[in-house]
Amino acid sequence: MASKPSIPQGTRDFSPAEVSKRQYIIQTIKNNFEKFGFQPIETPSFENSDTLMGKYGEEGDRLIFKILNSGNFFFNKSKIELPESIDELQVNSAETISLDQRIELNKFTGKISEKALRYDLTVPFARYVVQHQNEIEFPFKRYQIQPVWRADRPQRGRYREFYQCDADVVGSKSLWQEVELVQLYDTVFTSLGLEGVTIKINNRKILSGIAEVIGASDKLIDFTVALDKLDKIGEDGVKKEMIEKGISEAALVKVQPLFSFTGTFSDKIKQLSSLLASSEEGMKGVEELKFICDNVATLGLATATLDLDVTLARGLNYYTGAIFEVAAPKTVSMGSIGGGGRYDDLTGIFGLKNMSGVGISFGLDRIYLVLEELQLFPETVAATSKALFINYGDAEALYASQAIQKLRKENIKVELYPDNVKVGKQFQYADKRLIPFAVIAGDQEIASNSYSLKNLVSGEQITVDFEGLKAALLA
Repeated sequence: MASKPSIPQGTRDFSPAEVSKRQYIIQTIKNNFEKFGFQPIETPSFENSDTLMGKYGEEGDRLIFKILNSGNFFFNKSKIELPESIDELQVNSAETISLDQRIELNKFTGKISEKALRYDLTVPFARYVVQHQNEIEFPFKRYQIQPVWRADRPQRGRYREFYQCDADVVGSKSLWQEVELVQLYDTVFTSLGLEGVTIKINNRKILSGIAEVIGASDKLIDFTVALDKLDKIGEDGVKKEMIEKGISEAALVKVQPLFSFTGTFSDKIKQLSSLLASSEEGMKGVEELKFICDNVATLGLATATLDLDVTLARGLNYYTGAIFEVAAPKTVSMGSIGGGGRYDDLTGIFGLKNMSGVGISFGLDRIYLVLEELQLFPETVAATSKALFINYGDAEALYASQAIQKLRKENIKVELYPDNVKVGKQFQYADKRLIPFAVIAGDQEIASNSYSLKNLVSGEQITVDFEGLKAALLA
């Protein structure tokens, strides 16, 4: 008995209509990337395991899809044997794995798997820059739109296979890059008709400065992880978590202003300047944010809003300056639809030191869901033809095909129904495909060198010559 077809959890099939909408988003993002001077690159779907492992922290490493070596390598006992200590180990349960067992498991995995599917586009990009550094003109502005894979728990807007749309600049420490990336976000979302997004910004130096001021520099990660949950668990919940992590009551008194952090961008900059006056690192962050804010304000944004969010702490282990996150309009319940930041030494993991960079990413799948919910996809975004030519037989089909050939040269999407079957069935096919027009080319039309064009929405039918047909389908 044949098995029922299925796909792996966390992956999806896309219909023609869905693909058209996704391509509309991708093309809009791509056009604006190029408008801002970014150049496209592509990297392989899989990398050597040692390129990826150890770059995302322990949690990230667990989510990397590893690829078994090909051939019968796994089964050849003369080449490899499963270590006794992990022979019956339940590797799906991280809690059951001791440190020694994890070391053994990593050694074993390294023998049977030397490659892995890429987890993101950032680490492969860093590898690309180092490998091709002699061919690249710095600063190097690159964009990349490709799929990535994560062994994550699937949920709304989060999948195991998904596309990332990244733009990065490496080889420049100039804050004008951050200003341009804010403008890029604004331009892309305005082009998509998605008005009212909030571009949240923070700075790693500010978070470090706050931790320094309250005497908790050694607990920076604990402090920021707790602060990042403010909108989810509230002020009391954050304070409770900080105390549990060993941050003192006295420190919480000093950090109290953060829990009522409101006002304009300029107001927040003033509050931070006061709070961080004794921290050199913190004041550097304030100055960087002020530079970005002042210049964006002078240049202006079309439809987005730039907001300072001191609780923003994403990517703390590699971001060193600005941190970005984009929130959808408040009318939609959705997580972030974009994010990024400044990293001072990403290529250092591959031996190329002091190569500062900054980048942002667009969340294609979440942007799709937002546009769908707000009904912002243009009606013209469709994977269907503009007109279907009805087939009345070979002679009529040849006459129709000559017109189809000329229309396609004008970039008009048209097609011929391939079989000479009942006309009703052909019209039904056009309806189901959501094709708006049918072109009738029978004996009468051939004799008068004309075409009957039927609007399948209104039912209206007109007779036109070729130029009239072209004009109607271009309209």
